[in-house]
Amino acid sequence: MAGLWAGIVALVAAGRRGRQPPQQLMRSAALWTLKHGPQYSRQCSIVSRTLSSVGYNPNEKTFDKILIANRGEIACRIIKTCKKMGIKTVAIHSDVDASSVHVKMADEAVCVGPAPTSKSYLNMDAIMEAIKKTRAQAVHPGYGFLSENKEFARCLAEEDVTFIGPDTHAIQAMGDKIESKLLAKKAKVNTIPGFDGVVKDADEAVRIAREIGYPVMIKASAGGGGKGMRIAWDDEETRDGFRFSSQEAASSFGDDRLLIEKFIDNPRHIEIQVLSDKHGNALWLNERECSVQRRNQKVVEEAPSIFLDTETRRAMGEQAVALAKAVKYSSAGTVEFLVDSKKNFYFLEMNTRLQVEHPVTECVTGLDLVQEMIRVAKGYPLRHTQADIPINGWAVECRVYAEDPYKSFGLPSVGRLSQYQEPIHLPGVRVDSGIQPGSDISIYYDPMISKLITYGSDRTEALKRMEAALDNYVIRDIMLSWLGFNSWAEVILLLQPHNKMGLQAGVTHNIALLREVIINSRFVKGDFSTKFLSDVYPDGFKGHTLTESEKNQLLAVASSLFVASQLRAQHFQGHSRVPVIKPDMGKWELSIKLHDEEHSVVTSHHGPAFSVDVDGSKLNVTSTWNLALPLLSVNIDGTQRTVQCLSREAGGNMSIQFLGTVYKVRILTRLAAELNKFMLDKGAEDTSSTLCSPMPGVVVAISVKPGDMVKSVHCKAGDTVGEGDLLVELE
Repeated sequence: MAGLWAGIVALVAAGRRGRQPPQQLMRSAALWTLKHGPQYSRQCSIVSRTLSSVGYNPNEKTFDKILIANRGEIACRIIKTCKKMGIKTVAIHSDVDASSVHVKMADEAVCVGPAPTSKSYLNMDAIMEAIKKTRAQAVHPGYGFLSENKEFARCLAEEDVTFIGPDTHAIQAMGDKIESKLLAKKAKVNTIPGFDGVVKDADEAVRIAREIGYPVMIKASAGGGGKGMRIAWDDEETRDGFRFSSQEAASSFGDDRLLIEKFIDNPRHIEIQVLSDKHGNALWLNERECSVQRRNQKVVEEAPSIFLDTETRRAMGEQAVALAKAVKYSSAGTVEFLVDSKKNFYFLEMNTRLQVEHPVTECVTGLDLVQEMIRVAKGYPLRHTQADIPINGWAVECRVYAEDPYKSFGLPSVGRLSQYQEPIHLPGVRVDSGIQPGSDISIYYDPMISKLITYGSDRTEALKRMEAALDNYVIRDIMLSWLGFNSWAEVILLLQPHNKMGLQAGVTHNIALLREVIINSRFVKGDFSTKFLSDVYPDGFKGHTLTESEKNQLLAVASSLFVASQLRAQHFQGHSRVPVIKPDMGKWELSIKLHDEEHSVVTSHHGPAFSVDVDGSKLNVTSTWNLALPLLSVNIDGTQRTVQCLSREAGGNMSIQFLGTVYKVRILTRLAAELNKFMLDKGAEDTSSTLCSPMPGVVVAISVKPGDMVKSVHCKAGDTVGEGDLLVELE
């Protein structure tokens, strides 16, 4: 037994050090991706019509070299446009990002510090030094990090380096929610009723909330991205909200000022993309619907909105342009609105940068927003009038995250990807990512894997293409298939207490949630608001609920996979092997366990075709049955499905991704199932006296110590912990 433990631990350790042959193969694949990626993956991932309606004029000189003060997918996205425009690029990176895709794509790369963002991507001194070292003429900040930092823009101006974004006045005015609201009122933009000053303390917060009338929204003045926001329905929640929002605002933005507004219940979140130059010209590039959110962060976006009519769209666009002109805005920016059920709209905030969801606007207008930002920064006037801006077709974007959607609709996960395959072979699909096989999803940065965009002639086509794209997206964690386990939780549990390497739960993703959203009947009809997820899943997301027909399809596919793998195991390099199960069986009598229910399945095969009887229902299943491929296209009585077999074990356990959700089944022959009844079930672990981390993160503070009704505390402030790590033992 000790030898078994040693072997497992050695295998895991060797895999982590990169000494295993599978890892070498993975590196070879990664090298191929890096070699061919810039001209293959990045180009094929852009929808064919997007970025093509307005080409680049080689006689229109802009900059020789641009530094991208960002990382990941947005850095890759900016580099792509720079290459098209003949501009050399400089990537910055932290030490852990040294081998990232954006670093490989750029012409030059400079390390700006260690992994923590405060010491690298937010380190203005190091970034300014990189600019001087590389002699970059301009900086594109992407989104997040320093993109809306007026001090950074000022430092660049002092060094005669162009900031590809608005000037410091616009950043200051729109970055402060209190000032931006006052300016919006002055520009005759509809605003939400509320208190326009800074809330001093919790008592004043309660007084103001009572005057406005509950419910109210407590918001960080310098906030964004859903941080520092709390809804309060009474005095107690207002006091708590003031305290927590102040703390989060100070931590996230270095500014703990708060404001309070009337909370608009069940609104839609619709934003207007604006584009302005330095010559007083401004356009609105139609709207994006961003109402499907969790924790005030967007999950699915689309352009245009199914809710708006022509008059409302025009009114929102004109008010957005009025605000842009009021602050002399010059660049691409976004004015966000809340829209109630009667199509009344209210100004929420203005983001003075490129938005995460900008690709859907590019798809329906044909404009390259990064190119337009670069032109404007150089001083060129806009090339279009408002009448030139079209709405051609429909585009949908899903944010693919390394998150567990079964925990609060998405808590981050970390780990390394062993297999990564974007669905760019499908029509109308664009993928903006900074990921490749072997990439690490780090605890230090946002867990976004990619932005998956589909484009169609109408909304129905765009959604159907998104459904297919999600089914064809391969995202696999490293080493699980090597070890034969279904999840990292099993590996960690098995190795306890032998786990001396700090193994954590690996990469999970939110594809199951995204797929359920885009096929949901309410979403398809356009009947949704910012409360969509909590309304549809009041008890939390549970995955896809199989209909009787879908359940039979899954069981038929599972049994066919089982038999196909058994038949393959009887041959090795063209030679027969001693079979575990008698070869050339006319039919296979199986017992399949799914969701604690046993199903009787009889399967027979004729070449690649399987005839399956599932609890009396007969189905015909055909496929190539190439079990080495990550994707398997299966035809079930004329219905085409794309499935992924994530793991198969000798004991009959199998994990199958079917209709976006991963299902675990146990397949045994009828005899093995009868004998299995005599096996004792493993008892559930007693966790009633322990408190474990629900997600990877950093311990900010500990409010207990040994003796305070606890037995022991296993962490301290500042510690990095993984999902499932023991934090506190209770008495």
